[in-house]
Amino acid sequence: MSYENYLGDEPLIVTAAVTGGVHGKEANPNVPETPEEIGRAAAAVEEAGAAVIHLHARKSNGERTFSTDRFQEIDDAVREHTDDIIIQHSTGGTGASDEDRHLPLRTDPPPEMASLDMGPLNRYDHLTSENTRGLVNSLYDEMQERGIKPELEVFNDGHRNEVFGLLSRRDLDEPVYATLIFGPGTLTRPTPQNFLNAIEDLPDCALFNTLGFGRHQLPFAAMGIVFGGHIRVGLEDNVYYRRGELAESNAQLVRRSVRLADELEREVASPAQAREILGL
Repeated sequence: MSYENYLGDEPLIVTAAVTGGVHGKEANPNVPETPEEIGRAAAAVEEAGAAVIHLHARKSNGERTFSTDRFQEIDDAVREHTDDIIIQHSTGGTGASDEDRHLPLRTDPPPEMASLDMGPLNRYDHLTSENTRGLVNSLYDEMQERGIKPELEVFNDGHRNEVFGLLSRRDLDEPVYATLIFGPGTLTRPTPQNFLNAIEDLPDCALFNTLGFGRHQLPFAAMGIVFGGHIRVGLEDNVYYRRGELAESNAQLVRRSVRLADELEREVASPAQAREILGL
């Protein structure tokens, strides 16, 4: 995808990552954690313009869990509060067993999409998320079996090699959907040149989604819009609205991205349009 795609007027898919599994209310009290809070946040981001909601699950004490039952509670709450939003579960995580990483795929019905981390990365000072090829293969195979579209999460340049590797090992349905992630640590360094390199170095069959951590969320969303990709925003990736000012809600971050797309004259996709673009 490129600037030509922007000129071609393809609608923009906005994904809202509303909670995550790392920071919680200690970082921003507006981060939703319980199923009811996440359900109400889902309604607000759908109304604001998000077509996809990216979900993590938390225990009642706020700690992350991969429990199928907890994802089921959250999905039930999201469906109760929303009209048509696409549910995407996270399978990513640090310090969890390979078996636990499969649990978010086993709700009834399964989510329409789920994340698939493309390789290892460091978290904090003492944790590494390994994401071996064996785990990537097994998660992909279960997604395929249950009719779930994988969202390939590309945290750094080497993970783009792993995208090509997965394409050589498995027969992925097109379009392949890859989220390019920019930020600190083992993520791709957040520079415009690295963004351009990344979008030019994807398989021809891939659409891209753009994710910038922290203060990089807004500028990388702008680049994603202009270069014909799609974008992800939300309190999982950025707890601030602007420097020193906590965001009031996930919906506030979605509304800003929608306004930006409107100023750049790019239509925002409804969930139905997003399903058509993604081949769901």
